[in-house]
Amino acid sequence: MLLFRRTLGEVLRAARIERGLTLREVSAEARVSLGYISEIERGQKEASSELLASLCAALDLPLSQVLRDVSDAAAVEESLLAAPSATPIGVKRTGDVVASAA
Repeated sequence: MLLFRRTLGEVLRAARIERGLTLREVSAEARVSLGYISEIERGQKEASSELLASLCAALDLPLSQVLRDVSDAAAVEESLLAAPSATPIGVKRTGDVVASAA
């Protein structure tokens, strides 16, 4: 299942690491507690629009880029979830039940 908060956290963490910033540095710049940012990065907490704007400013990253990266990651995950799984030859799929022809 695709969780927006988890994907958003992954994008924010990747941006922070790419910029060589610590949680402490982002926390001080964004004026958000270090623990809360950590929970957002781990997908455990939802970020309000105001908080997300503060984090983007601290990361010197446009909000539109963060949302684009989250959207791209979501599209990839959705396509993987929607891809039909390979069914071995001689096996017939019936809903969630797999029946073997052998």
